[in-house]
Amino acid sequence: MTGRPLARYALRAASLAAALGLWQLLTSLDVDLWLRFSQFPTVADVARAFADRLSGGDYWTDLTDSLTRILTGFTLAAVLGVATGVLVARSHLAEDLLGPVMEVVRPIPAIALVPVAILLFPSNEQGIVFITCTAAFFPVLVSTRHAVRALSPVWEEAVRTLGGGRLRILGSVVLPGALPGIFGGLSVGIGVSWICVISAEMISGQYGVGYRTWQDYTVVNYPGVFVGMVTIGVLGWVTSTAVELLGRRLTRWLPRTSYVPGGRYRTPVPRSAAPVTVKADGDSENQPENQHQGHDDTEQEARDEHLV
Repeated sequence: MTGRPLARYALRAASLAAALGLWQLLTSLDVDLWLRFSQFPTVADVARAFADRLSGGDYWTDLTDSLTRILTGFTLAAVLGVATGVLVARSHLAEDLLGPVMEVVRPIPAIALVPVAILLFPSNEQGIVFITCTAAFFPVLVSTRHAVRALSPVWEEAVRTLGGGRLRILGSVVLPGALPGIFGGLSVGIGVSWICVISAEMISGQYGVGYRTWQDYTVVNYPGVFVGMVTIGVLGWVTSTAVELLGRRLTRWLPRTSYVPGGRYRTPVPRSAAPVTVKADGDSENQPENQHQGHDDTEQEARDEHLV
């Protein structure tokens, strides 16, 4: 069990090392076939620029500003998206009032709202948070709405039968049952948030990773541009992984399936012990094998039909 995770991590590290090695080879040899790798900085150039940037204070200021914006906007989007998704999914009145407006606004790219943010908010900081929140809001809203509507009404009826009210149903059935879908929307939302916050920083920001990356591009500092790209990638990976780990932690009560080669998933089913028949003389013997074989075949057919 310990060897397999280590082998997978080694394979991932080897894949990353191979990509970096290919990058270094193509750029150091100035390969120009169709793609012009002679215009690219080498891996060594980017590493030196990264080391220089880490030793300065501007890099950490930009990092702090971008993280503050993304966490503020994403937290607002998570709270508003889950609340609105549950409300729209469970109330026809809310769906009729909010649904048309949201469906008209949802296809608009969040980055296209930069002029709106500049006109509405008194500072660029608030406008960037607004764009980040808008970008993550709709994936969370749609995922929550579908997850709540997919819940079985039997669970709600069971709580009502036991005397539970609306708040009890919301806390015991709706939110726990929709958690997998909610975290699916949160995983998508955090990635979209990074795309939009970096774009907003490039357009109207004063500090941040996106702003610094655009400034490096304007002064033709291509190693600095790649430092910004690597930073954005690492930050996006860390925050997305944090959301996924939190989702696994909160949904650990869900049954987990094991992957079976061939594209199917199978949940292990414990096999019950064979019934024992006690004879009059005190000896014991198992029931006839054909009866157990028929029972096992029925279980196997039921599992196969469920898998299909």
